[in-house]
Amino acid sequence: MILFPAIDLKEGRCVRLVQGDMDKATVFNDDPADQAARFAEQGFEWLHVVDLDGAFAGRPMNAAAVDAILARVSLPVQLGGGIRDLRTVEAWLEKGVRRVIIGTAAVRDPDFVREAARRHPGAVAVGIDARDGRVAVEGWAQTSEMTAEDLGRRFEDAGVAAIIYTDIARDGILTGLNIEATLRLAEAVSIPVIASGGLASIEDVRRLLAPDCAKIAGAISGRALYDGRLDPAEAQALIRAARASGAV
Repeated sequence: MILFPAIDLKEGRCVRLVQGDMDKATVFNDDPADQAARFAEQGFEWLHVVDLDGAFAGRPMNAAAVDAILARVSLPVQLGGGIRDLRTVEAWLEKGVRRVIIGTAAVRDPDFVREAARRHPGAVAVGIDARDGRVAVEGWAQTSEMTAEDLGRRFEDAGVAAIIYTDIARDGILTGLNIEATLRLAEAVSIPVIASGGLASIEDVRRLLAPDCAKIAGAISGRALYDGRLDPAEAQALIRAARASGAV
């Protein structure tokens, strides 16, 4: 189980939204590279970065901030937001992003995901963002009729490295992860599933380390880390202990 700290980028700054609403953005750091360095110092193994403006625009909008993060830290970075074509995938991978996350385009153009995963094994993830079990697209501004499980199954044999599953209703409001829905998806596919949306405290980390959550490969934490509700050292100590015992 890997805990991913989140850096969400809006107009070059590190923010957190409430349920994906761009009008409800709280700025936590004007310098995303500084935030990345703090997470590195706290011992995290990966960074989860989202170009929020890019998700709405359909193309990269915070490239300078991402470049600064990549220059500042050596942690592997997974990046989503505005990645809609192979040229963008390859540009980010060439810059040093370890894994790109394809969201809206996974619904609109699944063949693009398959081709990207074929060309770049291990470097392409799918972002499934759901509202009431239905997949949302275009920066969560629209909801489709497709279920998260149906979308996940589309990529079962595509070589996708991971699925990041976000429950939009819980994102940014610290009500706890939607373990039930995440497990439903994890049990429907063989692709590793990472939980996102609502992680609120150390109790969520403990829950993820329980035996029945063994199929969940990781979780993303944003607001709980920024406002101090989740102690990075305590969370990582729990994860290390679980790994040492063979529980995860």
